Amino acid sequence: MKLDRPVTGGPCWAELGTSDVEAAKRFYTKLFGWRPTIDARLQAGGYTLAHLGDAAVAGLTPLYQPAQPVAWTVSFAVDDADAAARRVAQAGGAILLGPADVLDAGRHAVAADPDGAVFQVWQARAFPGAGLFGAAGALGWVELLTREPARARDFYAAVFGWSAGGGERYPRWRVGGTEFGGMVTMDDKFPHEVPAHWLPYFAVADVDTAAADATSGSGSVLMVPTSLPEGPRIAVLRDPQGAMFGVYRAHEE
Repeated sequence: MKLDRPVTGGPCWAELGTSDVEAAKRFYTKLFGWRPTIDARLQAGGYTLAHLGDAAVAGLTPLYQPAQPVAWTVSFAVDDADAAARRVAQAGGAILLGPADVLDAGRHAVAADPDGAVFQVWQARAFPGAGLFGAAGALGWVELLTREPARARDFYAAVFGWSAGGGERYPRWRVGGTEFGGMVTMDDKFPHEVPAHWLPYFAVADVDTAAADATSGSGSVLMVPTSLPEGPRIAVLRDPQGAMFGVYRAHEE
């Protein structure tokens, strides 16, 4: 990700909802070197912050609803969560939760785009979002997988003011002229039951080592380490509880 801090309209946080927070802590600590700390306040509901050094880089939460899938969710920074929620609805998306205050940290809403890809909007107060981007172990890129790319372009332009450039094969999302993610069109190679979704990519020092570490930690490799033409070396992994995420070699966005 070429962003080095949260900016309005850009990705600011990645959060894992998981069926086993303790197992997830062990898996990602080994994989990324995270230092997890739990918010002891009862109102926080068991929320865990993952740190690299002093910087918060991701969140881990228990599942709060019976139907909630194990998955990573990407949050995008907004100045006004309520106004963003209205734009989501006006553009053909859906608000799944909120807007609501999160203690003194900020105000958020959980939303879905017209193809069903879930994301969050985050209006920062005490907590601005990730304190580190693009370094090994930190969020480095976000990718939308969708069956409706034309509709996605219009939707995210209306909600966040994004543009999408870089060609039809792999459009890259931009905010304020800065690239931070891409879009993949889900064709017949994707099983019908796989929904549209946002996929966070975390930077690593070595993609092959990360894939091997994920496997040895009871995770799995969905896309083997691959060097993209004129792009980074990447892999797509799944943690032991089933959440998918990507990794790429640091400083090779």
